[in-house]
Amino acid sequence: MSEINWQKSSYSTQGDGNSCIELASIGPDAIALRESDEPGTVMTTTPAKLRPLLHAIKAGEFDHLAG
Repeated sequence: MSEINWQKSSYSTQGDGNSCIELASIGPDAIALRESDEPGTVMTTTPAKLRPLLHAIKAGEFDHLAG
C-alpha cells in the first residue's frame, strides 16, 4: 500500500492547541479524514458525500457549535 499524503488546511497553524481535520485522497472515489490529535482514527467517505458538509461549514452553518 502506498503512503497516504495527508493535507491540512492552510488556515491551520503548527503548535499546541491547533488541532484540525486532515484529508487525503485514497482512491478515485474515496477520501480519508482524521483529526490531527487522533491520527490513528481514520474515517472514509466519498467526494460526493463530503462536498455538502464542506459547503455547510464554509457557509457558517455550524458556527453556533464552536465556542
